[in-house]
Amino acid sequence: MRTVILLLLGVLLIGCKKKSNPKPPEATNLVFPDKDSECTTGRNLNQGTSEIEFKWMVSDHTESYELRVTNLNSNITQTINTAALSAKLPIARGEPFSWLVRSKNTKVTETAVSETWRFYNAGFQSTYAPFPAEPIQPKNGTSVFKDINNEVTLEWYGADIENDINEYELYFSTTTPPETLLTSLSSGVTFQKVSVVPNTSYYWRVVTKDEEGNSSDSGIFVFKAL
Repeated sequence: MRTVILLLLGVLLIGCKKKSNPKPPEATNLVFPDKDSECTTGRNLNQGTSEIEFKWMVSDHTESYELRVTNLNSNITQTINTAALSAKLPIARGEPFSWLVRSKNTKVTETAVSETWRFYNAGFQSTYAPFPAEPIQPKNGTSVFKDINNEVTLEWYGADIENDINEYELYFSTTTPPETLLTSLSSGVTFQKVSVVPNTSYYWRVVTKDEEGNSSDSGIFVFKAL
């Protein structure tokens, strides 16, 4: 009798245990095309288009992946969903692109996003413009506290597959688009302190120039000083 009771208690205890909640997916690591590189392995479909195979690593608690590839000149994004660790897309030759992968799991609403990498799809040109500068701080659209000197530090990331960036032109204004050239900086300098007034929105952009005379515009970033 005692054995039966113990068995029943064991069954009840097992039945009362809470089921573990499904875990959200983790971000994948990108593999190819490489960051800030020229992709030369595409299969040419015609004079203006080639097919690129994008690759990434497996991520935990993930059922499927969403690949997003954006043309940095046209700002047009192509999207494809797959359970595999690679996907092929036809994209324009000689154009700069960014790409990322979102990890998904149907058991949860959360998703996880990889880093964003940029590359040029090889074309017929012998030289390439720098990649558009990306803001590091302040983050675009955020509010930031000024320092004791009533200043905020603007910082960005610049890259060029030929490693020949010559200078950065920083435009800064309280109006958009910012047309006032605040300063020109050498290739090794990717930050600048600016004077601000609290409760004021500021707009800024960076034009990157290389030694071949090519240039790229970052687009407009905005922050509010507090």
